[in-house]
Amino acid sequence: MNDRYRIFGAVGLAVTIFVLVQLGALSLVEPFKEGGRQVVENPQDATNSIVYIGAILVATAGMLAAFKFDLQWLIRGFIILTSGMLSYYVFETFMPTTVAVAAGGVVALGLLVYPEWYVIDTAGVVMGSAAAGLFGISFGLFPAIVLLTILAVYDAISVYGTEHMLTLAEGVMDMKVPVILVIPTTLSFSFLELSAGGDEEGDDSADGETVAADGNGTPEGADDPESDPSLESEGALDRDALFIGLGDAVMPTIIVASAAYFHSGATDTVTPLITDPILLNLPALTAMVGTIVGLLILLWMVLKGKAHAGLPLLNGGAIGGYLVGALAAGVPLMAALGL
Repeated sequence: MNDRYRIFGAVGLAVTIFVLVQLGALSLVEPFKEGGRQVVENPQDATNSIVYIGAILVATAGMLAAFKFDLQWLIRGFIILTSGMLSYYVFETFMPTTVAVAAGGVVALGLLVYPEWYVIDTAGVVMGSAAAGLFGISFGLFPAIVLLTILAVYDAISVYGTEHMLTLAEGVMDMKVPVILVIPTTLSFSFLELSAGGDEEGDDSADGETVAADGNGTPEGADDPESDPSLESEGALDRDALFIGLGDAVMPTIIVASAAYFHSGATDTVTPLITDPILLNLPALTAMVGTIVGLLILLWMVLKGKAHAGLPLLNGGAIGGYLVGALAAGVPLMAALGL
């Protein structure tokens, strides 16, 4: 396949997945609010962000310990169960409870018995939407900005400094769970074959190139903090797939959902652009655009042949885009910062 088409196809799929996660999160803001699914009592308390960062560090240590003692099966089982639960949260918003339970079970079963790349990505979109929606209504604007800023710094340190994500990657890739998004660059790529013999037989067609590393996770730990480290330095198109941590899509979407939720109240000056079936206003829209701009820059850097930390560009783009939109909508700077 012509390299140009491979690039356009891979970039287009990555952007599509990110946009689906963003739109999914926005569509869940109101249902989650009405269902009382906020995960904290006071979303304006910035210490929530610090607590969450601490949870990420604990999860990281737990993952490293599990891999050291060959307990990957336990982690995989937990993530699959969490995938089913988050999927249920999503399906329950527009399905009867019994049907939603069954649909969540189908997602978990699919991940368990047939974790092909499109199954992984589909589950990732559903999970990512749920996670971003939950955090979007649970983190006020200032706590969300604090969270995304700290995670961006942590991501850069853990990829370019300590490089401890390398150890986690060795176990995470083989588990085949939606802590990563799989972006094929060839039509023949099979994620199932990635560890079914490709590496052992020296077949590069089963190999993948890691795109970006992220230091984050979902509320229940489904999106592992260290899901996406730098593995290789060869050209990305020498491989048949790129990998992006699911958290790279979830974390910047938090500010998208938070902007839609906290700037669309009855006392806010920002008029929603859309209210049904999604809740969207100008700050949320520009946060979406900023995230995609960050993603395109990230992919441009990666396609040069080296993996990079994703959150500095993605979170930075989301925060910058949000602030531009908030100011353009007439929100004072301090109010835009949530202060």
